[in-house]
Amino acid sequence: MAEILVLFYSRKGSTAELARQVCRGIESVTGAKARLRTVPQVTTVIEQPEPPVPSEGPPFATHDDLRECDGLVMGSPTRFGNMAAPLKYFLDGTSALWATGELAGKPAGVFTSTQTMHGGQETTLISMMLPLIHHGMYIVGVPYTEPALTHTRSGGSPYGASHVAGLSPQGKLTEDERLLAALLGKRVAELAVRLGNAK
Repeated sequence: MAEILVLFYSRKGSTAELARQVCRGIESVTGAKARLRTVPQVTTVIEQPEPPVPSEGPPFATHDDLRECDGLVMGSPTRFGNMAAPLKYFLDGTSALWATGELAGKPAGVFTSTQTMHGGQETTLISMMLPLIHHGMYIVGVPYTEPALTHTRSGGSPYGASHVAGLSPQGKLTEDERLLAALLGKRVAELAVRLGNAK
């Protein structure tokens, strides 16, 4: 069974909803299952350490989650055209995994959410790809053979799944955004299964 890690950070829920759709796509693939994880906030004031398990939502990710996964789909809201600090902080701590090549040869995809249409979605997606490329992962995007990528009037990019929160009430995903997020999860899972079968 290929296990795909869906790792995300979300403040207002839109990125978390994209993560759930990615999981839905992963679970649609025979021989694949999703492992949903998040990361804690990063603050400038340290009052007490975060508990190992958050009070609600999925557990916090560990380096073991990365070691054990057969593929990765990672998501973050946009922060000035870049990934959010909590996800970057988590990735910055993975140099030991890089040194041993733990992630090399595994497929990976990325997703994001912005408030506005031109809020830096594509640069954020690329910013998340860069450390994954350094880890030796295979980057998986969304092809234009998927009709929703051409039809969408909100989120969606060949670089990965996305959502424009300001275009819908309470940041609810559009049908195209849901389809593209699920497709991204499905593509990463399919590749992970194929790579596993080739071993």
